[in-house]
Amino acid sequence: MTGRRIPPFPATSYELREHAPALNWIGGRFVDPGNLQTLEVINPRHGRPMSTVVMSGAAEVDAAVDAARRAQPGWREWPMRERAQVMYRLKAKMEQHLEELSWLVSHENGKTREEAEQSVLKSIECAEYGCSLPNLGAGEQLDVSRGVNCRVVYEPVGVCAGVTPFNFPLMVPLWMIPQALVGGNAFVLKPSEQVPLGAMRLAEMLADSGLPDGVFNVVHGGREVVEALCDHEGISAVAFVGSTKVAKLVYARGAQTGKRMLCLGGAKNHLIVVPDADVALTAQNVVASFTGCAGQRCMAAANVVAVGEVDHIIEAVVAEARKLVVGKDMGAITSQQAVDRIRSYIDGAEKSGADVVVDGRGAQADAGGYWLGPTILDRVPPESPAARDEIFGPVLSILRVRSVEEALALENGNPYGNAASVYTTSGEVARYVTERLDAGMIGVNIGVPVPREPFGFGGWNQSKFGHGNITGWDGFRFWTRPRKVTTKWAEQKDWTWMS
Repeated sequence: MTGRRIPPFPATSYELREHAPALNWIGGRFVDPGNLQTLEVINPRHGRPMSTVVMSGAAEVDAAVDAARRAQPGWREWPMRERAQVMYRLKAKMEQHLEELSWLVSHENGKTREEAEQSVLKSIECAEYGCSLPNLGAGEQLDVSRGVNCRVVYEPVGVCAGVTPFNFPLMVPLWMIPQALVGGNAFVLKPSEQVPLGAMRLAEMLADSGLPDGVFNVVHGGREVVEALCDHEGISAVAFVGSTKVAKLVYARGAQTGKRMLCLGGAKNHLIVVPDADVALTAQNVVASFTGCAGQRCMAAANVVAVGEVDHIIEAVVAEARKLVVGKDMGAITSQQAVDRIRSYIDGAEKSGADVVVDGRGAQADAGGYWLGPTILDRVPPESPAARDEIFGPVLSILRVRSVEEALALENGNPYGNAASVYTTSGEVARYVTERLDAGMIGVNIGVPVPREPFGFGGWNQSKFGHGNITGWDGFRFWTRPRKVTTKWAEQKDWTWMS
């Protein structure tokens, strides 16, 4: 199959629906995979295939980069305001097709329909931020001396690439694409092979929004494609979102070739709960944090650090978690392998002495799918793998401490630094804790402290490799380079060092 169109995704319910094969998008059209290997794309809710995805290699990366290199010089000549018009039209098209995109994300990822819609709305917000960049990216200008003017112009770096995970098929790519494209670059996207279908629809919508052929390309595949993107001499910058283990490898491989690299890794987010916290707010918020997207997001609550006498709050958290129904209130786990991995952490914590106060190991919704219900482990030993490792599932570990200082020591002693929160009604406690947490994103009575545009997304320590945030103004600066221009047009009567 080649061409510029695929059928719209037809689903209007959770009933399994098949979709067109996921092909590479190169030079403004879908490319026939020829004799390349393909993998099944599994709907996690049903545990059955809904499509296939082509598994590309270095040759397909070469073709995509070649198309991007041919298209980028013409694209950079467009005034930035005209480049931003593509984002305006993309935003409108995504709003027009919100229902289709939401069901597509739900089916290929396993999220509930409501969660999928919220992720698409956030994706639209990212596109909307791209519309604002001509105003933000105008550059500074100042007369620095008599008759001497300095100005900054943000220039594209050339061809860029992004490698994105399975948990947000549209949102994470749109953390990168608006800033990179409005900055005048061409882009090659390598989406997760588990969720390749949203990227195809995004490619179509960008083309329909007036983006010239070759400026945006999609290459599906696995490790071979990622390594080829890191190694390719025609690519100037790469962003990655995934696990810390892989983020380190990708960062090191790309950086040694001279590329600018920004790689976001894993997390182990701690929510500190003190006795004066609002019970209802805390219970609802903590449960939403650790069960949202079935816990498969780097901003999910992992550990509650219970300070002192907070049993009344823990009881409310437990009661709130027991209300949830898998399949209705919480989506599926991405694969059976992931279910087995998550269960192993629960089993291990139980053997180490933790109390399984809410047990999701027997949960099941649609027959054949990959399910695990909300699980709460109390009195988890701090040295337990359940307390240390990123589980990436709907599992909350409760660690008991006697003081805020002990809670801070626990959070700051973990190698990650993505996000952390404190639940309190005291402004003094909130300020004390937020100033001492060793994490890049902090919440006060908010369990998922994701900064909204224009504020940037990014953690610290082992949660991020590279400089700056991936969204917001930092994202624009990552995909561009500042050119400083100093001008003088007439000889001055007095002299300065710049004369």
